[in-house]
Amino acid sequence: MGPDYLPPEKAVSSQWHTPLKGGLAGESIDQEGLSRWWRTLNDPVLSRLMEQAVAGNLDLKEARARVQEARARRGIEEAGLFPYVDASGKIMRSQGSEETGAGTERTLYAAGFDAGWEVDIFGGIRRSVEAAGADLEASQASLRDVLVTLTAEVALNYVEMRAYQTRLAVAEANLKAQEETHQLTRWRYQAGLSDALSVEQARYNLENTRSQVPTLRSGMEASRNRIAVLLGKEPGKLHKELGSSAPIPVTPLRVAVGIPAECIRRRPDVRQAERELAGQTARIGVATADLYPKFSLLGSIGLEALSFGGFASSDGLTYSIGPAFSWRLFDAEAIRQNIKVQTALQEQSLARYESAILTALEEVENSLKAYAEEQNRRFALQQASEAAQEAVKLAQNKYEAGIIDFNEVLDAQRSLLSFEDQLAQSEGTVTTNLITLYKALGGGWAEMPAE
Repeated sequence: MGPDYLPPEKAVSSQWHTPLKGGLAGESIDQEGLSRWWRTLNDPVLSRLMEQAVAGNLDLKEARARVQEARARRGIEEAGLFPYVDASGKIMRSQGSEETGAGTERTLYAAGFDAGWEVDIFGGIRRSVEAAGADLEASQASLRDVLVTLTAEVALNYVEMRAYQTRLAVAEANLKAQEETHQLTRWRYQAGLSDALSVEQARYNLENTRSQVPTLRSGMEASRNRIAVLLGKEPGKLHKELGSSAPIPVTPLRVAVGIPAECIRRRPDVRQAERELAGQTARIGVATADLYPKFSLLGSIGLEALSFGGFASSDGLTYSIGPAFSWRLFDAEAIRQNIKVQTALQEQSLARYESAILTALEEVENSLKAYAEEQNRRFALQQASEAAQEAVKLAQNKYEAGIIDFNEVLDAQRSLLSFEDQLAQSEGTVTTNLITLYKALGGGWAEMPAE
């Protein structure tokens, strides 16, 4: 009963609309490499964190338990295809009323087996098994989606932590240079070569830079704690492992992104939505089967006796066997309304599936653009930082020679700190954009065995 499921065909473009720049290539993706995409960043610390996350993350453990639950539920539905057998036994002592003349006291011994089997003529049970199987596959896809999200979150927080470390190093280097400048202005003031204004300007520039350090340290601490929680550990447990500074992971020179159809086939959330649609389609058949009669074979065999020794006598044998059927003839259209409910739920599932496809394509297109454009921004900031470093040297030399006032030095130092800080952020953003791209492509999971 009900419609047979056919996977919906959704036409997608053969190529990405975003031009592939910055090392992006439309060649086919290495699926094995995509399942362990973080290896392309060549960071052994990140690789170790990934292994710990897969072993200890609590969301992943919950998702695994949901798969086990779905597998057990499918087993429950499959059990309906087979006969059932019940065993029973009892010993009852009874006495009737003396007033009715049946006051005899007696003991009844009984034991037997009852069996039954619903003959699934109209396929309601088989549709239930089909729906449960689709639910199991949907839960497996959900587990893979958790893996995709988990690996991306660990990497994003790791890169964020490294970016904070780089920005902190930039701030401390500028802080040291500005302390030297402040000391220089004090010496010049004491020698009568400059006024007190220059000293105070150097001091507030120095303290403004110093004020940024606590914020960077707080951000770095939050990133470490977040990584620990993602690994299923208490905050603070990874401080020793992640205490030493290291550079931001560098992205590979070439990144294969494949074509849209490959992305749709690989994305776990799209797979989950498609399997949920398949399961809901099968439930229409379950509801439709309720319109028709249910046929069963029933039987029982047992022994009854007034004494325990009577079990050995064939006279105590009882049995019954025969077919049975039930058919709901009137229910005020409840069954037909339930069919409409299940059909409407199927339409909702189809809409969610199509929405999942569009969302997947949107995320990839945005990630492609962001990754390529941030590399252009990083290059421009590199040029600006180099120019700012040269400007600081020139401004300091001219100030010491008395050619310019101290405002020129302040502007140069502030610009240098700003450009270097932005460059550190941009380097982190380039890597995080690549991570986001891998996540959008559905990277981070591999095919798992059925059990």
